[in-house]
Amino acid sequence: MPRLLKLPGLIDIHTHLRVPGGEQKEDFATGTRAAIAGGFTTILAMPNTTPPVVTPATLAATRRQAQPAIFCDVGFFVGASPAHTAELPALAAAGVALKIYLNDTFGPLRVDDLPTLHACFRNWTRAKPIAMHAEGQSVAVGIGLAAAYRRPVHFCHISRRDEIELIADAKAAGLPVTCEVTPHHLFLTDDDAARLGTFGDMRPRLASQSDVDALWAHLNTTIDCIATDHAPHTRAEKASETPPPGVPGLETSLPLMFTAVKAGRLSLARLIALMADNPRRIFGLPAQPDTFIEVDTDTSFTVSEKGLQTKCGWSPFLERELVGRVHRVVLRGAEIFVNGTFVAPPGCGRVIG
Repeated sequence: MPRLLKLPGLIDIHTHLRVPGGEQKEDFATGTRAAIAGGFTTILAMPNTTPPVVTPATLAATRRQAQPAIFCDVGFFVGASPAHTAELPALAAAGVALKIYLNDTFGPLRVDDLPTLHACFRNWTRAKPIAMHAEGQSVAVGIGLAAAYRRPVHFCHISRRDEIELIADAKAAGLPVTCEVTPHHLFLTDDDAARLGTFGDMRPRLASQSDVDALWAHLNTTIDCIATDHAPHTRAEKASETPPPGVPGLETSLPLMFTAVKAGRLSLARLIALMADNPRRIFGLPAQPDTFIEVDTDTSFTVSEKGLQTKCGWSPFLERELVGRVHRVVLRGAEIFVNGTFVAPPGCGRVIG
């Protein structure tokens, strides 16, 4: 029998569940099944849907649609939009955090004017975080806003040496900033992007080996969270003349990071901090009593399309040999997943806010 390691239920603070409007890519049932299969008992969903989650009505409808379908706990970001900044106080009642897109993204949300940024920082509750998609010089903008408004800012999917070094300097200066990195930015480079073609295209784009090395150098210090940025698209969409950016990641994140633990690249305690403790603290997420996962720490496996729970059915890590497959998931004392099989019905998760 393989040795099973008991870990707390993991938290992914950056997923795209594609509801509403993109259900051909993913839906609440398939996305949360992928989360559970990857060891995540809480995930946060991004707002760049169709329509985007920028009004109380859309947020309420999305929450209602989610509850009967989900297998893990799910919270929802709300999006910053120039036309809806006055509605931010109402959105804060049920949204877990505000997401501001400063750079190119998949979907209709992007903020490129100063009045909207001011309104977001003034109108969004200080009780819940502001997260930013910021690349390059936009990271400096986010740090400046954190300093000017004296409130925390969380940076999503940091991927470049200059960015992580700037965040390290901001932290050293005592500014209230945190950041996340993705497994695909830790384990893939622009060489892999050339090999994978459109199936390796995401935002931020894959970077150089020097950038990857910088992320690993800061993994035990500057970086606060590992987040998947799970962003599924169908194979047909990725192979089209206008392929959208994004890759799935919920089912490979823990095995990738656990394989790094086995290789001595980080400690198990640090993995737990990056994938459970820090995400809960930074985003003020509720505890899940009697919740844990069991991970097979001995048996290696090759990533394949067979058995993937995500509706898109592919991964940029196909054929990679990893260790750390999730064997069992228990949520609030109830078994959800055992040895590849779901043993609980949809709706066993909760919508949080």
